[in-house]
Formats: sequence, C-alpha cells, structure tokens
Amino acid sequence: MLLKKNTKFGKNNFYILILVFSFYFLAFNSSSLSNDLEGSYTIIKVLDKISSKNDKLKLKNTEEVIFKDLSIKSMKCSNSEFDDNPEIKAYIQVKDLTNKKKDNVFIFNDWMFSSSPSIKPFDHAVYDIWLIGCN
Repeated sequence: MLLKKNTKFGKNNFYILILVFSFYFLAFNSSSLSNDLEGSYTIIKVLDKISSKNDKLKLKNTEEVIFKDLSIKSMKCSNSEFDDNPEIKAYIQVKDLTNKKKDNVFIFNDWMFSSSPSIKPFDHAVYDIWLIGCN
C-alpha cells in the first residue's frame, strides 16, 4: 500500500515537471518571436518641399546620418505582430544643422508611426519625413 502511494506521487511530480518545462519553452519562444519583430534598420522617405524631390534613406539604428541640413538618428524600430494590418513604429531624433544658436536641440524627438503620420507629425519648413519600413 505504501509503495502505491509513492509511485503515484512520483508520477504527479513527473507531470508537474513536464508542465513547468512546457510553460518555460512557450514563454521562451514567444519572447524570441517579439525579438524578431525588431529591426536593425529604419527606412524613411524625406521630401524636400522646395525641389519636390523624394529621397529614401536606410538608417542603421543608433547611428546618426547627415542628410543635407538635417541630422537624423533612428533609435529603435519594430514591426507589429499582426499580419492583416501591419504597423511599423520607430523612435527618431532629428536636428536642424542650420540652427545658428548651436544649442543642439532636437526638432523632432519622438515615436513615428507608418500608418498614422499625423499622430506625431514632423514639422519643418523645408523637409517632410515619413516612416516607410523596418528590417
């Protein structure tokens, strides 16, 4: 009788151990999936309002790129988890190099969304910036 109880107790421990490992692997796989959604490059389109020319720029995250009179830096970029309505978001910092005060203040320092650029618009007299992609 005592031997049966110990065998049952051992089976329950085995099932609990399998349940814990299953939960761990599911949690690990979902976190690795979210890491795949973050890109190391941000793709933006810059419109020169004076000449009406578009330029497509591929920015490596955390590296500063000088484009004409602007200093553009993408800090982070990620894609959404949903396939039916993809959302791309990026944290972008922009400085105007023609600023005579040399105070190095950002003219844009916020999140930018591809589907809704009007949420946080980039406001500049000469240039417009749109978020195109993240990879």
